[in-house]
Amino acid sequence: MTDAQDALIRAHRDEWARVVATLAKRFGNLDTAEEAAAEAFATAAERWPAEGAPPNPGGWLTTTATRKAIDRLRRESSRDERHREAQLVYGAEPEPLGAIDDDRLRLIFICCHPALAMDARVALTLRMVGGLSVPEIARAFLVQDTTMGARITRAKAKITAARIPYRVPGAEDLPGRVAGVLAVLFLIYNEGYLASGSDSEPVREELTGEAIRLARLLHHLLPDDGEVTGILALMLLTDARRSARVSSAGELVPLAEQDRGQWDAELIAEGHALVRERLASGVPPDRYQLLAAINAVHTDGDATDWAQVVALYDHLVRLDGSPIVRLNRAVAVGERDGPAPGLALMDSLAPELQGYHAYHAARA
Repeated sequence: MTDAQDALIRAHRDEWARVVATLAKRFGNLDTAEEAAAEAFATAAERWPAEGAPPNPGGWLTTTATRKAIDRLRRESSRDERHREAQLVYGAEPEPLGAIDDDRLRLIFICCHPALAMDARVALTLRMVGGLSVPEIARAFLVQDTTMGARITRAKAKITAARIPYRVPGAEDLPGRVAGVLAVLFLIYNEGYLASGSDSEPVREELTGEAIRLARLLHHLLPDDGEVTGILALMLLTDARRSARVSSAGELVPLAEQDRGQWDAELIAEGHALVRERLASGVPPDRYQLLAAINAVHTDGDATDWAQVVALYDHLVRLDGSPIVRLNRAVAVGERDGPAPGLALMDSLAPELQGYHAYHAARA
């Protein structure tokens, strides 16, 4: 994909996701959806700079992509398949919505098929639905661009080889796919809240807002799922601090220096209510619920209780001993006990996080 196409996708990220979701639903094939969407964006990248964007960019892209998908299928199909394709184009009945009636959320569930490895599900969905570029996804996974590109290619090849159906998941399919969906939403939110690219805005509200919207839909769909509740609470409590997180000069403001009066009280109240709801359930918390609880501590009162934060991270490390979680725990230990213990913990992570920019920022 060219730089011009990537730039256009970043500018019209919602349109990219809607085009891919619409075509995947209509033609039942992810490769067809992505290729046709890419062709439509390539055409737009050529025409729009000279002619100007149309009044309805999303409608123009969807119509153009649909035509290109039909042309591609006609070129590649046998006569019998052309008859089937004609039915799709001209006479198909609308597909039932099933358990999910939001196109983008449905496509996330479709991409998060349990036949794919978790990393492949997340990476593929971030590309197809989130509209993130391969370098953005690679940075989120702490791997090289070429490694991530190959991973996405292999995932798509497995889908084709295994004939994995891109059907609407039924209610019975949802629990087996929730973990992958939550991982996708978390990474989309993180890329928006702490953009990894040097050419990106510090906070990308189009990504954080969409992740929260989808998390709300998911919570409505699965209200009793603790991790769904947890991730929504986590996003709300984190997003509540957004207005105080960037200075007038566009620089990130550390938590201790933020003006708590700028925090969104309504989002904090909603997030705290969700955290209390899970605590009242009596069910031991999992990863996202613990992260939400940590953020509840950050947003409770006039100062953070770092001893409580470290205790919560101790629980989290037992569930998720990833270097990122251990880095965050090291920061909390440094806040509780002073710089020396925190730095000692950080130094032990250097071999794993040497290429991670946030590691060096935290250590500094």
